[in-house]
Amino acid sequence: MTNTKLVKRDLKVVWHPCTQMKDHENIPMIPIKSGKGVWLYDFDDNKYLDAISSWWVNIFGHSNTYINQSIKKQLSHLEHVLLAGFTHEPAINLAENLIKITPKKITKCFFTDNGSSSIDAAMKMSYHYWQNKKRKSKTRFIALSNSYHGETLGSLSISNIDLYKKTYKSILKDTIIVESPDSYYKEDNISEEKHAEIMFDKMYKAIKNNHKNVCAVIVEPLIQCAGYMRMYHHKYLELLREACTKYDIHLIADEIAVGFGRTGTMFGYEQANITPDIICLSKGITGGYMTLSSILTTDDIYDAFYDEYENLSAFLHSHSYTANPIACSAANATIELFKKNDILKKNKTLSSHMSKCFESLKDHPNVSDVRQKGMVLAIELVKNKRRKISYDWKERRGIRAYLHGLKNNVLMRPLGNVIYFMPPYVISKKQISFVSNVMKEGVDEATK
Repeated sequence: MTNTKLVKRDLKVVWHPCTQMKDHENIPMIPIKSGKGVWLYDFDDNKYLDAISSWWVNIFGHSNTYINQSIKKQLSHLEHVLLAGFTHEPAINLAENLIKITPKKITKCFFTDNGSSSIDAAMKMSYHYWQNKKRKSKTRFIALSNSYHGETLGSLSISNIDLYKKTYKSILKDTIIVESPDSYYKEDNISEEKHAEIMFDKMYKAIKNNHKNVCAVIVEPLIQCAGYMRMYHHKYLELLREACTKYDIHLIADEIAVGFGRTGTMFGYEQANITPDIICLSKGITGGYMTLSSILTTDDIYDAFYDEYENLSAFLHSHSYTANPIACSAANATIELFKKNDILKKNKTLSSHMSKCFESLKDHPNVSDVRQKGMVLAIELVKNKRRKISYDWKERRGIRAYLHGLKNNVLMRPLGNVIYFMPPYVISKKQISFVSNVMKEGVDEATK
């Protein structure tokens, strides 16, 4: 089989996500035959270093031996059983493992199938909680501008990416949107922490003025990933926790993309030393193997649904493959790898090397920002550096960098005019240096 043959077959029958299919008249589609470690291999014996962790999910490399063994072992016992009146050991182990690595007040684990569905479940959980508490006016949500929480109708309602929001506006739930605290547009003479404090005033006013009608505030801790990898100071989360507690509003932490070590700590909210009321996890949870997500919450929320059946107060959310044993076994192996190999400590060394490798790009005439938190680094391309004037999105500068990467054995997927680096944790310093050189060339190519 060849790349050409596979692409022809694909284009006849497959409709790809978040893709204008007409693009593939000019932009090559890459059929992947196999993967090992940081590398992906196509059918023509080309290889690509997976610099984006296959859409942020693969944290311990492709075909990881340890995770493979865990899955194979599970396959010989149980492939699936319903999680309603039945249970199984992988799900129990995973719930226990997740509760161990989250704050003390987090005591319960609810399973869903993917990131978007976990957000939907969290929204419903918060809304339903207040209904059970007879506070029926609390029906709305507060979210940040430039936020992204998924693409189901529920998760899209609390997102604020124009492309999605404008397209589906008439079928989405109305949400209170507060300006993002990201540090990109802060004044040069103030710190990121001070900027976060200033920007929180807008959130505080929204909470104070609307708290009687608000279920929850939802944020992506520290990094607005699909929102061009914009980053903000953890002080904002500290202040948000205080305000949510004061005004009796749930704080939902969307850790789907930033969880499992991406920000430098296991979870982003840890850097603010806070406990969210609800934590949503997905993406890296299975090491990139299978779809799975979880919602972690408190006894207070759980107890609001614990009642006699006749009162009809049980939480209503389910999926056929909830807590699939094979997916849970992959997730348990993933968490074990963090412990066995002291990953967070090792990542500090890798993160530092990433920073050094990309330092020179800060002086590039068309790069306005090189920002980083932990194992996530983003490069913002601009037409005018001093005034931070972006290129017209129709010019698709990021795609030029992407194509340069493919030609030079690196897979990077741009976010508009932002190029980012979010690698698997098995990457070496030498491979980081290689990627940085290709990305620097890509920046030059994109800004010609």
